[in-house]
Order: sequence, then structure tokens, then C-alpha cells
Amino acid sequence: MTSPRAVLGRILTDLGSTLVDLVAGRADPDRPVTGVLIHDPGDESARLPGAVVLGVGVYGAEPVAALIGHARAIGAAALVVRSPVAAEGPVAEAAARHDLPVLGLTPGASWAQVAALLRALLATDEVGTVGRPGEPGGDDPLSGDLFAMANAAAGLVGGPVTVEDRGGRVLAFSSRQEEGDEARIATILDRQVPAEKLRALEQRGDFQNLYRTDGPIYIDGIAGKPRAAIAVRAGGEILGSIWVVVDGPLSEVQDRALRESAKLAALQLLRQRSSADAERRLRADLLATVLEGGAGASRAAARLGLTGEPACVLAVLAVDANPPPGDLAPAVTPDRVAAGDLLAGALALHLSAIHPRAAVAGLGGVIYAVLPTTSEARAQRIAEEFLGRIGTRMPALIGIGRVAERPTDLRRSRADGDRVLRVLARGHSRPRVARLPEVYVASLLEDLSDRIAAEEDVPDVAVVRLRAHDARHQSAFTETLAAWLDSFGDVPAAAAAVHVHPNTFRYRLKRIAEVSGIDLADPDDRFEAMLQLRLGLGDHLS
Repeated sequence: MTSPRAVLGRILTDLGSTLVDLVAGRADPDRPVTGVLIHDPGDESARLPGAVVLGVGVYGAEPVAALIGHARAIGAAALVVRSPVAAEGPVAEAAARHDLPVLGLTPGASWAQVAALLRALLATDEVGTVGRPGEPGGDDPLSGDLFAMANAAAGLVGGPVTVEDRGGRVLAFSSRQEEGDEARIATILDRQVPAEKLRALEQRGDFQNLYRTDGPIYIDGIAGKPRAAIAVRAGGEILGSIWVVVDGPLSEVQDRALRESAKLAALQLLRQRSSADAERRLRADLLATVLEGGAGASRAAARLGLTGEPACVLAVLAVDANPPPGDLAPAVTPDRVAAGDLLAGALALHLSAIHPRAAVAGLGGVIYAVLPTTSEARAQRIAEEFLGRIGTRMPALIGIGRVAERPTDLRRSRADGDRVLRVLARGHSRPRVARLPEVYVASLLEDLSDRIAAEEDVPDVAVVRLRAHDARHQSAFTETLAAWLDSFGDVPAAAAAVHVHPNTFRYRLKRIAEVSGIDLADPDDRFEAMLQLRLGLGDHLS
């Protein structure tokens, strides 16, 4: 399997909510991106086809429009300029003429950040291995260069440093923590600011002050020693904060050092975010390859750690609490996508506690999990436990595929799970979790329904004749036949079900035989009639 290439859509997805947005032109999400070029008006630009050009210091509609033409001439994939951008007029015309998207960089974000982040995204698209939590390349938030940055900041400011997220969770810390106080030591040991300290900071308004202020703030009276803190920002987004134990208010040198440290921390946190996103994309690509089968399945399974033992596929579908019948492929909405992401994350967490090599990814609106196991029954119990734990907060249906001895057989296991999901979503089976043997006949009927739906003309079979008669004469012969078959030929029970007298019901049965040609005494005719009713033949005539 080849490494995924960097494309413009991936950059817009990863950075769009924080640093850049499309202001002019059309962004082809599949356009390849090969590198980053910083435009220097005093020097000849290098030619790097597929590069993202950074228009540092270029402002105004005419200069931006001229730079669009220049960028396209050197083969650029996109141009980034500082927002706000006059998107109408010359800029829009130039972007359309040269087919070059123009991205606006959020005010307050640094060019150094966006250049480094773009290069980091290009590098993460060349990831060749899949890490696990706590391993190099994994998604452990306590890995990376944040610790080095914290140590550097501690040396410059002169006190022990922690880098924290917005919830007070410690992401990294420097050495020399013994120079702090008891509150700082407790924070490091728990990797979390104590709850009482967070409440005190909130009540005093220190957090509001921190997030409103661009530079460091000085805080005293919360712990044994004073603190200096600064928010870590990327554009208008607050990513976290840096806290330093100090002896008193910061000097000008310390203030400047902490501001620079915050910029570096923002860069590292955004890199970690993009790396985690790349990791998830890579795992999804690998899992898709495994489930598709073919020559690359074994290699992809090996990179996911899914070789050496049997496994089965769990196909999971997020549904509404009260879904309409047949809503197997509901409309894609932001809320539904968010619900699917939450469900996938919860399933991954649940399965990781059961087997460390379980893999989960969303593909085509369905969440698939490969669970190493030798028993479909065990997989079903695990799925039922999962649904029991999430309750009604995230309604879902789960189809269990057969156990596959080899990775190349997981494609059949996925097909089983998809068939089960289809039956469950149609509402023909009450359980929320099932294996194919439990719904096999219902799945065959769904296959027959597909064949019938694909045919242009339905043959003039018995039930079709009955429905046509009902439509012409406002009779209820189809309903009467269904009630009789459902009651195993018990006329009084069937008559009560449709609210008519038994003698009237017997007369209807005689007329049904005359109109449809069904021999109600023949078991084969009865079976065919039941099947035709179940498949909905002639429904369009009702």
C-alpha cells in the first residue's frame, strides 16, 4: 500500500477551523500539495508545482490579484494571504481565471505557525507505521516536543513550568518542579490541576482574565507561591495555557520569554492535533484495505497488528432513537456525523479494553470494528455489553460477521455484518445486535426485494391480482388473506382481527380463491401467498 499523498482538502479540513478559510476561487479537495513557498517580492520565486504559496506582507485587492497570476505561473496549488481579503472584484476574477484557490489567514495567527504546520501536515502524510497509544507515533498527548519547550521556558522564565489544556489536564511539564509548592506537586502527580484550585480560579475570574489577555497575567493567593500564566492561542482559538511558578511579577525579559513560549506551544499542540488526525486517517485507510480484501489486505492487516489470530467484523450503524422503517442510509447531516464520530470513539475505547489490537474506523456511514476473537457468540456478547453501556445516549445497531481465520477472509465477515445491519435497520428484527444465522431468512428476503425492485414489470401472480381487485372494487381481500395466513387458518381469530363476522370472513375466502386462483388447501399455494405478501408484491396498486 502506498503512502497517502497530501491534498488540498486535507489542509482545509485540518486547519480550516483554526487558521485559514477559503475566500476566493474553487478549492479542489483532491488537488495534490507538494510543499510550501514563502513569496518574496524582491526575489525570483522557485518553481515548485503543487506548492502552497504564502503571500507574506501582500495586502490590497490589486497586489493580491497580481500574486494569484504569479503563483499560478509557478504551478502553485493555493495561495494564502492575510485576512481580511477583498474577495470580490479583481481577486475573485483572478482566482477564477487562473483556477487558483485563495485562502485567508486568520488575524493574529503567525506566518511562522502556518508555514511550520503546513510542512508538518505534508510530513504526516508520509507516515509509514501506525503507532499505538503510548508508543512513538501514537496518540499519547504527553509525547512530542512539548516537554522540551517546557524545559526551555522554565530556563528562560526562571521557574517550573506546566503546559495545560483548557480543562486543567497537564500536557507537559518541565524539570525543577521541586522548586514549586504542594499544589504544583499534586498537579504533576495527578497530571491534572486539583478541582478545588480550578474552582478557586474560576470564582476569582482568573480564567476569564487569562483568556481575554494576550500576554501573561500574574496570580497570587491561590497556592503557596505566585503563578504567571499565559493563554496558548492559534488565531482566535484557545488551545490551552502555560503556567509558571514565580517569586513575583514578571520582568520585561521574562514576559517576552513567556510570550514566545506560548507561540511555540501553540505550534506543538497544533502539530499533535494534525498528527492525531493523520493517524486516524491512516488507520481508516488501512482498515478499508483490509475489509476490501485483495492483494494488499494482508500487508494492511500486519500494519494494524491484526495478523496471527482469528477475528470478526462488527458493523455498527448510528440510528435515531425512533428511526423510520427502512432508514438504512439516513441523510448525512452535521449532527449525524458528530453522533457517528462519538459512537466510533466510544466503541474504540470499549474494544481497546478487551483487545489491544482491535481496530475501528468509519467507512461510508457505517462504523466497522475488527475484533480478534475465535467466537461469534463472544463478539455478540461484547457488542451487547457496549450497547448496554451507552444506553439511549447513542442509539445504534450492530451486525456481527463470521469469524475469519485469515485477514483476507475479513471481507466476507464485513459482508455478513452489512447484511445483518440491513435487516435490523428495516425493522424486521427486534434485537439491536444479531449474527447472520439469526436473521438469515430475513436477509434472503431483502435480497429478493432488491431483485423485484430492479424488475420493470411484476408478473401477474396471485397477490398482485388480489391487490388489483381491491383497488378497483374497494374490497379488502388482501387484508383478509393476510389475517387468515397469520392465524394459521383459524377463521374466528382471523375474523376478529379484521373486525368482521366469521360467516362474512368465510365468504371472502371463497371469493379470494376465485379472484386469485389460490388453492387455500394446498400448502405450496399458501407458502407462495405468504412470500408474495412479505415481499410486498403489488404494493403500488394499493
